[in-house]
Amino acid sequence: MKAAVYVEPFKIVVEQRPVPKIQHPCDVIMKVTTTAICGSDLHLYEGRTPAGGGIVVGHENLGIVEEVGAGVAMLKKGDRIVVPFNVSCGHCRNCNVGRTGYCTEVTEGYAGGAYGLGLGPYDGGQAQYLRVPWADFNALVLPPGRENEEDFVLLSDIFPTGWHGLTLSGFQPGDTVAVWGAGPVGLMAAYSALLRGAAAVYVVDRVPDRLAKAKDLGCIPIDFSKGDAVDQIIAHSGMVDRAIDCVGYQAVSQDGKSEKPNAIIDSLCRVVRPCGGLGIPGVYTAFDPGAKDEAASKGNILVPFGLMFGKGLTLGTGPCNVKQYNAQLRDLIVSGRAKPSFVITKTVDIDDTPDAYEKFTKRVEGYTKVIIHPNGW
Repeated sequence: MKAAVYVEPFKIVVEQRPVPKIQHPCDVIMKVTTTAICGSDLHLYEGRTPAGGGIVVGHENLGIVEEVGAGVAMLKKGDRIVVPFNVSCGHCRNCNVGRTGYCTEVTEGYAGGAYGLGLGPYDGGQAQYLRVPWADFNALVLPPGRENEEDFVLLSDIFPTGWHGLTLSGFQPGDTVAVWGAGPVGLMAAYSALLRGAAAVYVVDRVPDRLAKAKDLGCIPIDFSKGDAVDQIIAHSGMVDRAIDCVGYQAVSQDGKSEKPNAIIDSLCRVVRPCGGLGIPGVYTAFDPGAKDEAASKGNILVPFGLMFGKGLTLGTGPCNVKQYNAQLRDLIVSGRAKPSFVITKTVDIDDTPDAYEKFTKRVEGYTKVIIHPNGW
């Protein structure tokens, strides 16, 4: 089969790999119909994770069940499924309380696992086929056919992650919200805030086509290259109730020329009213081989804790537990209440995956969210 493989920083190649096989009775093999490139894939692509070369990339995956292990009870060949980016067992302590992003069974010595990111021995789905472990638990069954394909693939990560970021912040209907980052997750957080009844949503970025997407949604775009974003928001209508970090540890300075890993957390603490809340689904890592200093390479960054304490701010952080949200969000899509595919800007064949990564990392216009059909369409 064809598969997109990470070789080394800034190098993805498409090569022939064996079709995956059933390794455990609870596995299924999925024929991938649609997969997507995520901002988290760029951390890997840019050499900012400890993952080595040889990984089949891709953690946003949708397809058709091709083969079923002997222990699978709830799925059958031909079922259309989408799988969370988290690989989870469904029976450990954390899975039993819904914290599937922190499964203790899937990766030795680490809480959590994922496809195509080096978090456990799980190849990704930017390939023609994918092995799905613990499939009865992990797979979300979708209506048959091709309808809503581009919406459903976003249930694997970014739509639930945007929703999760809002939940982490303690959001209530009627709150005002500021979202840092107008990439795919940031746009999904802003969209989720609108769906859930936010009074106003600010979206902060410096890329014009991303800010235009936010404005089209009905959000208030804030270009931080034109001045301090916090000052702009406060001048508009005062401090907000909730703020969401959808950027993470590769945040940049106002001029965009240097990294400043604490930039977003600092801004969130400044922009939120006393007793408000912060949600941080943006990725922070304890091991960054590309960091600019030793402290940041270990995930140690300066946080304005005195300001947080003095304002009585609450904070929620961590990767999304996709299974907490994906079934409900699927039903919002089916009912027509949600259409997250507005974020998709480009569709490519699997052979064009390396070029798409290069353009995405350079923020080339039209490459905000790229989907791939590995078996054609």
